[in-house]
Amino acid sequence: MSVERVQQALDGVPHTVVTHGHVGSLAEAAAARGVEPRAVVKTLVVRRAEEDYVFVLVPGDRQLSWPKLRALLGVSRMSLPDAEDALRVTGYKRGSITPFGSTHPWPVVADASMVGEEITLGGGVSGTAVRLLADDAIRALGATVADVTELEP
Repeated sequence: MSVERVQQALDGVPHTVVTHGHVGSLAEAAAARGVEPRAVVKTLVVRRAEEDYVFVLVPGDRQLSWPKLRALLGVSRMSLPDAEDALRVTGYKRGSITPFGSTHPWPVVADASMVGEEITLGGGVSGTAVRLLADDAIRALGATVADVTELEP
């Protein structure tokens, strides 16, 4: 099961599993997890080339800046895979995707605004999250930290 993969990947990283059931919005997810919306970090799967993906960690109160991410990665075109492709390349369904325990260790980019914060990430299955320090996640994932987002309008 996916939760076990996440737990194995988090071995040695201080974290708490939060089980909250189905949520339908960022506000619901934040309330269910007992955190501010900015601490609900979305894991986006971005295709930068054929069979070449990257995880991008985006705080809940921010949105991905495609120009900033393209500049960081040195590519002119990127896209979001459909739900089936995201499942195929990560082993997780949308809404539960996390870099921890992914079936392929794609590179990770973490938005700089999350450094020093406590965050929650998808827990591998719907209705589950993990709470941990962003700095611990960044270190464990070997993530590149960069300004790749902008505040939600």
